[in-house]
Amino acid sequence: MRYRLGPTLITAPEIRARVQELAGMISLDYAGRDLLLICVLKGAAIFWADLCRTLRIPCQSDFVAMESYGAATSPLSEPRFTKPADVALADRDILIVEDIIDTGHTSARLRELLRARSPRSLATCSLLDKAERRQVATPIEYCGFVIPNAFVVGYGLDYAQQYRHLPHIAVLERIPEA
Repeated sequence: MRYRLGPTLITAPEIRARVQELAGMISLDYAGRDLLLICVLKGAAIFWADLCRTLRIPCQSDFVAMESYGAATSPLSEPRFTKPADVALADRDILIVEDIIDTGHTSARLRELLRARSPRSLATCSLLDKAERRQVATPIEYCGFVIPNAFVVGYGLDYAQQYRHLPHIAVLERIPEA
């Protein structure tokens, strides 16, 4: 199957404005607390970088790596975790920074793994929410955009490790077979 870059779904200025709004909400909610951002690699790295630079409160960061799609356009049935958090999580206020919540399997599994390490609080900030595809209920305390059921790329999201560099979110379209 072949794919091509389709229309822009969310522009770079829209993303910048929403990241500033999210950072403002998070800064108010976590003022005076021991905030630890857990960035889910690789897709959330650009969002995490912009978000943490925009926060008005001190925070620390760590990274987890997971594989949810591989080189496909539909999620794997069981997400693969390839790098756990390296820092102590007990009694910390943890905010997971995600690129997209799709079926909810990956987010729910990550929350379960982190909750087992006894954080004081655990919340999720996701740039994108593909709510209509949800199969597993998982909370998103800070949501950037709710998007339709389309495969999207850009601003960190990829297809087969391509398109992460785009400053906007675009739909990836299937090229019809001739």
